[in-house]
Amino acid sequence: MSSKTIAIIAGVGPGTGAAIARKFASAYPVALLSRNPDTYIPIVDAINSSGGKAIGISTDVSDSKSVKGMVEKVKHEYGNDVKCAAAIFNASGAFVRKPFLELTEEVLDASYAGSVKGSFLFSQATLPLLLAATTPSTSTPTPPHPPTLIFTGATASVKSSALFAAFATMKYALRALAQSLAREFGPQGVHVAHAVIDGVINVPRTQAYGLPAEAKIDPRAIADAYWHLHTQPKTSFTWEIDIRPGVEKW
Repeated sequence: MSSKTIAIIAGVGPGTGAAIARKFASAYPVALLSRNPDTYIPIVDAINSSGGKAIGISTDVSDSKSVKGMVEKVKHEYGNDVKCAAAIFNASGAFVRKPFLELTEEVLDASYAGSVKGSFLFSQATLPLLLAATTPSTSTPTPPHPPTLIFTGATASVKSSALFAAFATMKYALRALAQSLAREFGPQGVHVAHAVIDGVINVPRTQAYGLPAEAKIDPRAIADAYWHLHTQPKTSFTWEIDIRPGVEKW
C-alpha cells in the first residue's frame, strides 16, 4: 500500500477513537486528530512502535482555520497528491443531560460547534481527498476498497428523549448531514455511512457506571464494524448501522 493513501480520524482518545485508529492503521498510515495532543500521543506512539505509521495533528474541527491547517499538514507529510481511503468523524459536542428550561444558549452553541459545524468542516476538508481515491493515478494506486466517510452517531441520533434536547439536536443534524452526503457522493464512488451507537461504550470514563461488561459496547467491536463498512463493495453500500449490546432495551 502506498504511503500516500491514508486514513484520517477525528476525535481520537482512549476508547473508541483509539480502537478505530489501531484498526485502520493495520492497513493505512493514519492521521489522528484531537484538540488536545495528550489524547492522541499515546496512540500515535503505540502504532508507530508496532510497525505502523501514524501522525497526530492538534485540530479543532469546529474552527475552519484549524481544519484547513490540518489538511496542509497532511499534504506536507504525505505529498500534495495524497489520497484518503477512509475519513472517520468520531468527534462530538458535549454530552448534556439537563431539563430544557435550564439549558443555555452557550450550551447549544457548544453542541452545534462540536458536532454540526465540526462534521461539516471535516467533510468539506476530506471529501476532495476521498474523491481523489476513486481515480487511479501513476503516483498513487487506487485503494482496494471504496473510499469511505463514516460518522459516529448515538441513540439520540434517532430517538430524542426527555432531558436530551441539546444532545439530540446535534446528533439529529449530524445524521441528516450524513444522509445527504451519502446520496450525493455515493454515485461518485464514495461510501458515506452513519453508525448509531445505541448504548454505553466500555471506555475508562464509563467504569463508574456500575454496568457489567456485557451491558457495554466494546470499542474494538465498533472499530470492526467500521472496517466492515469500509470494505463493502460499490454494489453493496450500507448507509446506516446500529450497534448495541444484546441486553440493551430498545
